[in-house]
Amino acid sequence: MAGKKFAAASKKVDSAKKYTVDEAFKLVVETAPAKFDESIDVALRLGIDPKQSDQQVRGAIALPHGLGKDVKVVVFAKGPKEAEAKAAGADFVGADDLVAKIQGGWLDFDKCIATPDMMATVSKVAKILGPRGLMPNPKIGTVTMNVGEAVTAEKKGKLDFRVDKAGIVHAGIGKKSMGDAKLRDNFMTLLGAIVKAKPASSKGIYLRSIAVASTMGPGVKIEPNAAAAAAGAATT
Repeated sequence: MAGKKFAAASKKVDSAKKYTVDEAFKLVVETAPAKFDESIDVALRLGIDPKQSDQQVRGAIALPHGLGKDVKVVVFAKGPKEAEAKAAGADFVGADDLVAKIQGGWLDFDKCIATPDMMATVSKVAKILGPRGLMPNPKIGTVTMNVGEAVTAEKKGKLDFRVDKAGIVHAGIGKKSMGDAKLRDNFMTLLGAIVKAKPASSKGIYLRSIAVASTMGPGVKIEPNAAAAAAGAATT
């Protein structure tokens, strides 16, 4: 049955066409075939060499409509900062007890924040958190003394993005139930941030290709130049 639904959805998408942003998001919501609330993911291929240290593209942004899900946040902190994190709504706050919990196989959270003085403690589980993209990092605001603000931002749906070894940024920008208009807004916020993060040493076409898809639906290509123009930015 799932195969039939996918096939029916795929017929609505012209795989050779590059759609406008508005067309793409209306189509991706329309062609999400599953009964559950599918995630909507985008992939942006960039004209950079990710092997070069000066051509890394990464950042963190607050999406205007959040991620459409409950974000579970853990915080490594002690004393007043522990109380601050709890008051902001952190799901679990701790130190060595949190390390033991993670070493025991517990990974029921989406984001991890730490105060700078706790990084030696966090390093004990770096090999577990790192491969899963959960390691706190000052570059994306998850190593900070302002833990209350950081927890609030993550709970609202802050999106961390980074280019992979193939020069592609993969990011989930929300859920099907949010509707095409909110998903479009989230995408345009991400696109604007990626364009602003263009490395000075990057030459030629920066936005090579863009595609959006639901968890179970077909991919929909977006025309990069039109998308960048809509974001008020240049691709080269």
